[in-house]
Amino acid sequence: MQLYVDLQIACSDPNDLPILSSFEKWIKAAILGGSNSHQEEAELTVRIVDPDEIMQLNHQYRNMNKPTNVLAFPFQNPPGLTLPLLGDLIICKEVVENEAKLQGKTLTAHWAHMSIHSTLHLLGYDHIDQAEAVEMESLETKLLTELGFTDPYLSEKE
Repeated sequence: MQLYVDLQIACSDPNDLPILSSFEKWIKAAILGGSNSHQEEAELTVRIVDPDEIMQLNHQYRNMNKPTNVLAFPFQNPPGLTLPLLGDLIICKEVVENEAKLQGKTLTAHWAHMSIHSTLHLLGYDHIDQAEAVEMESLETKLLTELGFTDPYLSEKE
């Protein structure tokens, strides 16, 4: 599978961010492990932002006036046109870093989790109801453990 990731660093502190090849590895795992495993080509944007930008987007698109870890904006192909565009992922560096500390996870493990989680949203997965949440979390856990990380929900299950 051919994957094109446009990585946009739009945060004020670009230190300690994963490199492009890490994002590509995690995103590709999500695409191949998700329902689009037959997809030959995919393109998406990953934009790393500060809390102000993600809070503005969260307010505009979800009517929530607070920062969040990730937002996923799936691309909708126009009728009669098929493009390999999956959409855009907006990830807040500061929120991801704070969550990793609070949850006792390594920063790399949490970046991997957020990348996989948000890519699965682009593929149509969601966690609005309990059945969807179980399906999505199970797939995230499977993909992350295959990549050498621990179950990201382990502390919540104990």
